[in-house]
Amino acid sequence: MLFWILVAALTAALAVILLYPLLRGAKAADNIRAGEAAVYRDQLRELDRDLNGGLITPEEADYARAEIGRRLIAVSADEPAETQKPARHHRFTEAFVLLVLPVLGLCLYLTTGRPDLPSQPLEARLENPGNDVAVLIAKAERHLAEKPDDGKGWDVLAPIYFRTMRVNDAQVAYRNAIRLLGPSPVRLDGLAETLMAVSDGVVTDEARQVLEQSLTLEPDNPRARFYIALSMEQAGRPNEARQAFEALAKQSPADAPWLPLVNEHIAMNGGAKSGADPAAPGGDPAAPGNPTQQDVAAAETMSAGDRQQMIRGMVESLDAKLNEDPNNFEGWMRLVRSYAVLNDKDRAAGALKRGLAAFPPPGEQGRQLLALARELGIATEGATQ
Repeated sequence: MLFWILVAALTAALAVILLYPLLRGAKAADNIRAGEAAVYRDQLRELDRDLNGGLITPEEADYARAEIGRRLIAVSADEPAETQKPARHHRFTEAFVLLVLPVLGLCLYLTTGRPDLPSQPLEARLENPGNDVAVLIAKAERHLAEKPDDGKGWDVLAPIYFRTMRVNDAQVAYRNAIRLLGPSPVRLDGLAETLMAVSDGVVTDEARQVLEQSLTLEPDNPRARFYIALSMEQAGRPNEARQAFEALAKQSPADAPWLPLVNEHIAMNGGAKSGADPAAPGGDPAAPGNPTQQDVAAAETMSAGDRQQMIRGMVESLDAKLNEDPNNFEGWMRLVRSYAVLNDKDRAAGALKRGLAAFPPPGEQGRQLLALARELGIATEGATQ
């Protein structure tokens, strides 16, 4: 009952706030008209003083008096019409504010709200947060404000911060958990990920040191090994990166969820995918678009921009060769994948469409092209037309 009383009181207060400018506006308009009339009357009195003082001639005074009188009559004549027009407009607006807005708000609340739920203060919600992430965070923060040396609390809060994109808070929480509970692979990997998130995905020197510490605790930690290999790739050392990714692929189970991503990086750094044979896409070093050993060696001495330009040139060369000879299934697979790796989804979709024209979907090769597109997140709608 108290809830509905508060709703009614808030609705009435809001209606008064919205209606006040309308009521005040009509009064302001009256004050403006009255002020104009007073100004014209003052001008008439000033005109008589100027005439008596000899500042103007009688002819000039008659002309000015006629003009001021005309304006005064115009203001007085417009006053009834000016007061009626806003009144009609205001009556409609007042009815809208007083009736329509509250009814619309009530209907919206009954449709999307939960009036059947019992009132529950913050303290009660903190005691039983359920799946409310915001309440869970508030509860944990309140607890840690009282007991900042509770390492388990920081350990629980850190990944929640990271999932809710509060990266800086997650970094602080991971550091506190490590300080109070000691390092563990999960905590160290989490801290490294927050460091990389702050640096827009770059594996910084500090992040790499944290990952290496994680590997001393768990040498077969796939997450740490992946990020260390990625740091080599970002540093422009493709040979070392490829070897690190290949070693990770060899230790990974065949159904490991991270294996496709690892294989992508192996191919990007000039290697063949794990388990690939020479006939498979990416498995033939001499296939069109694949880097030669000379290309790899040259890439190691290039800047990041030049290396990216070289990769794009190789992909465009492969694209041109496939235009001349479209009967190259491995080439189409490689081209679609290359454009996807370069984050050029439009060209990847175009390559998919041209590849499906050469290898229609009913065939095994066409189905493989479609499966690759779905794996890479490339739209397949209209690709078969």
